[in-house]
Amino acid sequence: MPRAALQTLPALRAAEPRPDRRQAILLAAEKLFALRGYHAVSIRQIAEEAQVPLALVSYYFGAKHELFIAIFAHWNATIEARLAALRRVPLVPQDEATLGAIVEAFVNPVLALRASAEGEYYALLVARQLYQAVDEAEAVLRTYFDPMAHAFIDALHAALPWATRAQVAWCYQFMLGALLNHLSDTRVVGLSRGANRPADPAAAPLLLRFITGGIRAALPAPSPAVPPTRPSRRRPAP
Repeated sequence: MPRAALQTLPALRAAEPRPDRRQAILLAAEKLFALRGYHAVSIRQIAEEAQVPLALVSYYFGAKHELFIAIFAHWNATIEARLAALRRVPLVPQDEATLGAIVEAFVNPVLALRASAEGEYYALLVARQLYQAVDEAEAVLRTYFDPMAHAFIDALHAALPWATRAQVAWCYQFMLGALLNHLSDTRVVGLSRGANRPADPAAAPLLLRFITGGIRAALPAPSPAVPPTRPSRRRPAP
């Protein structure tokens, strides 16, 4: 940071009328990154959205990529909530209720976040930016999301022991894709001729059935072995 900017920071902190400016910067960055994309947003635009001096953004967070990572650190509790829900699921192999409960633990906390005023832009940010070709997302995925992914893949594998873990990993990706599309898609309005609205919470049961049914269809339980029939030993007719 330039020396002149550093010299102004004590004055900025002393004159700060609100204690929540760091939070305001996080929320502003979250909103702009979600709506415009990471590379289309500047630190100056974030400062303007947060209504804070430009130097304060760098003071709290450093470079733009560090601010991007800080957003996900701030929301890490949402990942912990999904993992906590997963730990409450009894992993009973071949029990139909187990698969549905795993899917609910993965999906429901995110849908609740998307429907909330405070979590709307974060959910959009995850759906629209995190899994796109953004180099800065690699550290976020590796640190926060990959451990959760492995936990859910392991749980799905425990519920579907006849499948390979590689097959289950594909199904996890398909489940993730359906969820992210539901969070961010807007074409459903036109495709439904105005009957549906984006990320409608009322569609949650349908989404859960779609994902659960899709996994069951993709990795069906093997049919029970049928004992071979013995050849008939009838006596020949006289």
